[in-house]
Amino acid sequence: MKAKVMLVDDHAMLRHGLAMLINMEPDMEVFAEAGDGAEAMEILKKNNSIDIILLDVTLKTVSGLEVIKSIHAAVPDLPVLFISMHDESVYAERALRSGALGYVMKHEPGEVLLEAIREVLKGNVYLSKQMHKKLLKRMVMKSSEPEHLINTLTSSELEVLHLIGQGHNSHEISQMLCRSIKTIDTHRFNIRSKLNLKDGADLIRYATRWISQQQ
Repeated sequence: MKAKVMLVDDHAMLRHGLAMLINMEPDMEVFAEAGDGAEAMEILKKNNSIDIILLDVTLKTVSGLEVIKSIHAAVPDLPVLFISMHDESVYAERALRSGALGYVMKHEPGEVLLEAIREVLKGNVYLSKQMHKKLLKRMVMKSSEPEHLINTLTSSELEVLHLIGQGHNSHEISQMLCRSIKTIDTHRFNIRSKLNLKDGADLIRYATRWISQQQ
């Protein structure tokens, strides 16, 4: 029996490439594909034979870090592996806290993704060796920033903070996340409030410093 994989990513061409890679393997096959969280949930309602979900962090309608909550509410034991273009040093820990069993960056070779899928199917956690080291280091050496404040951010707010730290303005972030500028500005306001930052310049300084601490 081949393990049945569901792909959840808003880029059809990427899903096609992943499907070709996975379907060449003797022990797994792509059983279903979805472009966003709502479509994924509809598929899960109709199928109970899916063995693993490969989920992108950034989807057009809502963050994958929010979608995983719905997935686990519907199917608590279904393993989820995040695949993303976003730096694992920023998102991997949040992904694990959300209930995922692994995190793979999209630039990794195909064999890395296949190894990650097999490990997660076994019930193991998969992270790169570099990320394992970083997580251990964070456990030993606490960040200079109050961790509890970062943890108050929603998944969407964390995405915006990350992109601000990379030097993007609201218009650019709006285009990258396929969300309105008004929504992005609301996120910026909420981030400033939660992190006790006085203005936009303070937010940019914080985000830039926070990104450098994750490296």
